[in-house]
Amino acid sequence: MKPIQRLGRLGGASLMVLAIASAAFLVDNATNPAFAVQDEPRFAAAVPNGAPMSFADLIESVSPSVVTIQANTLPDEQAEDQQFENPRQFREWLERQFRGDGQAPQTRPRQSLGSGFFISSEGHIVTNEHVVRGAQEITIGTSDGESYSATLLGTDPQTDLALLKVDEDIAFPFVTLDRDPAYRVGDWVVAVGNPFGLGGTATAGIISATGREIGNSTYNDFIQIDAPINQGNSGGPTFDLEGNVVGVNSQIFSPTGGNVGIGFAIPSDVAARIVDELIEDGRVSRGWLGVSIQNVTEDIAEAEGLDEPVGAIISSIVAGGPADEAGFQRRDVILEVNGEAVEGSRDLTRRIGQFNAGDRIRFRVVREGREITVRAELSDRPDENALNQMQSRQQAETEVVMFGMRMMALTDEVREARGLADDQVGLVVESVAPGSEANRKGLMRGDVVLEAGGDAVGSIDAFQAAVDEAARDGRSAILLLVEGRGGQRYVAMQLDENE
Repeated sequence: MKPIQRLGRLGGASLMVLAIASAAFLVDNATNPAFAVQDEPRFAAAVPNGAPMSFADLIESVSPSVVTIQANTLPDEQAEDQQFENPRQFREWLERQFRGDGQAPQTRPRQSLGSGFFISSEGHIVTNEHVVRGAQEITIGTSDGESYSATLLGTDPQTDLALLKVDEDIAFPFVTLDRDPAYRVGDWVVAVGNPFGLGGTATAGIISATGREIGNSTYNDFIQIDAPINQGNSGGPTFDLEGNVVGVNSQIFSPTGGNVGIGFAIPSDVAARIVDELIEDGRVSRGWLGVSIQNVTEDIAEAEGLDEPVGAIISSIVAGGPADEAGFQRRDVILEVNGEAVEGSRDLTRRIGQFNAGDRIRFRVVREGREITVRAELSDRPDENALNQMQSRQQAETEVVMFGMRMMALTDEVREARGLADDQVGLVVESVAPGSEANRKGLMRGDVVLEAGGDAVGSIDAFQAAVDEAARDGRSAILLLVEGRGGQRYVAMQLDENE
């Protein structure tokens, strides 16, 4: 498990007593004038959906569809390669000490435990992508003690979902993903899964919140639940009181690695849409525009002549991509997609991802203070490796060296690692040349330049423009606001030392 603080993947006081005690309290005091029912009960509407006296019938009905998942994966390639990175003499000594037979140490497969559930009698199983990532062999265990081999049909790392299939001539018990859930905060839910390898464990709680945005989960707004879930609950179902699956358990918030009453589930309507694509094509196709974007802050809105900080501003464009072909430009602010308002960068990314490759989309854009319409034909979103390679090429093309420091625009990863707000703009220092002005002023790799000359700098062009303006004004130095390990500070850079 990887706590996430600590949000973490779910790797491998009785509510009933409280419910019964509460019921007894109400019965015992029904005739007490101090507890007499008022003419207009304050919470009458909540009574019909209150806690049942027992969850047993529900759990007995749905448990046969829930399975344990054991995924065997090869050891990390990096770990295998490291045994050959040491000098030959040292490696031979290690082999003599720990093997005694002159053979290289043998690596062992790693094992991941999780949960899943049947969604068809034919043997289709939904689980988390991180449970079966890199798996060479997958085995599922049913509630009646049977074990079967499962085949991986497809995964979607962006939503942390995976689809398995058990090929046996058996009609498996299954449950249904609710495609149009109508849950509310406060509704009761039941989670069934395999925490710590204890298969068939059921817990109950309520939906604590909806629409949770967690980390870089661009395509998910999680359901937050307080039904206890732990390591091994990953991929297991969260049920409503009708026995419908309303969520797929995925992550927990925990300072300790154990349950603290804050868990997160992927909404069932999202899971149903992804599963449909995996069944049909074995992969998930998402529209792709080919841009890097960020939220429009108040400073950016003022600089671009916008009345309010809405939409998403383009910070870079992939050469030859759909946006490039459509004529988008850096600093374009996208306000609408097919007539629907764009709240921010996350919203835009999600909207684009809901279209298919080949769809022609209409964008309302602000460019240099005036509104225009741009139409673009989307491409299929590349996989993560291809996107990382594109990003690396873009960074190499857009980085700059000034005052002896090499800088590039902030990425979501840097913002998250440094604890910066999602809409924080700036330039991250990638390296500092020894003896340079930046080096003399104490700047270090990882520092973030937030402002130059009093203006926010969200791009290389903005930083260059601020330096040029200071030089035109006849100033000898420019003041930078820098976020470093010790907090924020101002640093004055001598313009004649710029190189």
